[in-house]
Amino acid sequence: MKGASIYSLFILVLAYGVKPSSQITKRNNVLLFVLDDFRPAIGAFGDSKAITPNIDSLAKNGFMFTNVFAQQSLCAPSRNSFLTGRRPDTTKLYDFYSYWRQSAGNFTTIPQYFKQHGYLTQSIGKIFHPGISSNYSDDYPLSWSSVPFHPSTEEFMNKPTCIDMASGDVSKNLLCPVVLKLQPDETLPDIQSTWEAKMFLSEHQNSTTPFFLAVGFHKPHIPFKFPAKFLDLHDLQKFEAHDLDYPPHGLPLVAWSSYLDIRSRDDMKALNISYPFGPIRDVVRLKIRQHYYASVTYVDDLIGQLLKDVNFDNTIVLLTSDHGWSLGEHAEWSKYSNYDVALNVPLIVYSPDMLPKVNKKIDKVVELLDLFPTIVDLAGLPPIEKCITDTNADTCVEGKSLLPYILDNPTDGLVEEAFSQYPRPEAYPTFYPNSDKPKLYQIKIMGYSIRNRRFRYTAWAGFDPVTFGRDWTKIYGEELYDHSIDPQENINLADRPQMQETKNWLLSRLKKKFV
Repeated sequence: MKGASIYSLFILVLAYGVKPSSQITKRNNVLLFVLDDFRPAIGAFGDSKAITPNIDSLAKNGFMFTNVFAQQSLCAPSRNSFLTGRRPDTTKLYDFYSYWRQSAGNFTTIPQYFKQHGYLTQSIGKIFHPGISSNYSDDYPLSWSSVPFHPSTEEFMNKPTCIDMASGDVSKNLLCPVVLKLQPDETLPDIQSTWEAKMFLSEHQNSTTPFFLAVGFHKPHIPFKFPAKFLDLHDLQKFEAHDLDYPPHGLPLVAWSSYLDIRSRDDMKALNISYPFGPIRDVVRLKIRQHYYASVTYVDDLIGQLLKDVNFDNTIVLLTSDHGWSLGEHAEWSKYSNYDVALNVPLIVYSPDMLPKVNKKIDKVVELLDLFPTIVDLAGLPPIEKCITDTNADTCVEGKSLLPYILDNPTDGLVEEAFSQYPRPEAYPTFYPNSDKPKLYQIKIMGYSIRNRRFRYTAWAGFDPVTFGRDWTKIYGEELYDHSIDPQENINLADRPQMQETKNWLLSRLKKKFV
């Protein structure tokens, strides 16, 4: 057994450049990038429309997880989920209006765990969602060693700062390329965060105390506000697509996202898009895609500026997002659904102790809440226990470490399943309650979803916001997509008789996970 272990280590050194523990003299620093509403619009991931040279470079020197799925396609619930390693049903947060330590349990977070093990922890930009969901403090001082940094220009993000160059009028637009000198403080939030992070790296490059630095960029979250030069890099015509401009046949109405946040922007209001199904006319669809990809290139440029200051010999670097974003798939725009495009996020992992000799793309189906135990293992900290019988224990996780996948040595216990959920107030889209973003007391239905290698199945079940219980006897809609023939999830097979056995088995998996 001892000989086998030595042989395994020798193979890892040859294949991946893994340093034996005797060569690791001190703990590595950790740099975590978190983007906002970022689907895997990355060249290295195979997106030919993307212009992302800096993210591509990071990906090509590390490991790329391509089938990572968030636990809810909404900012605050997703961030609290992956930062605590708990599912939304455990944090009891599906909206923006509760703090898990008060409403659910005193759950340890990723930065808190690193802080407890001697790391200096610092948050820059948007890591936790601001507001009550992080106790109006980004969970400081429990999670962070110093007060989290927020750019001064964050207060203008959703204010009318989009300037019509012809009339001089300012508006609150969705599409908002800008001239920096005409913006408040002549800058933008993500630019300010980049410079703050560069200062942090400069000040701590020779420190004997390891650091955990989390940098959260707001883009490509709407509004699509970025320096106008990035729009020039993306020709409008390359975004021509033969997408559906209406909901797919067989889609249960409870599953529909009516993209109310898009409709609320001044330029979109002027289009008078019919509610709840649209459609948005062709040229506007192309412009939305163009501006999304320009936002991605903008934030890629900032990532590149920051990576120039990283010491890759002693720094673990990870990049991910809180959830994805729909760009017209299923005639939907934004998030707020259980589709792959709303839940799929990139996860890039670079470690100086595990360097692949060739590009390492990992397509295993995993969950975003797996991030917590994975970072802990990469840093060589004491492994964090998995919540087995008590999900309310202070320090445990519901996810699993992805290190065995990185080392190409998975165990039998790693099952390729990802579970997600999304709440609805009614079975039909509504303005009020906002069916995209219902408040807890308004939730009557919860869409529980399972994704494995071949299928995505979602059951929209009855939900009680007081007891947090679900009623599996009340199913308001079902979705079943077979990725072997329908990777875009356009054909709902839930009512096909020949698929009943598969559907029932997937439903049993949901019931077991969400008792």
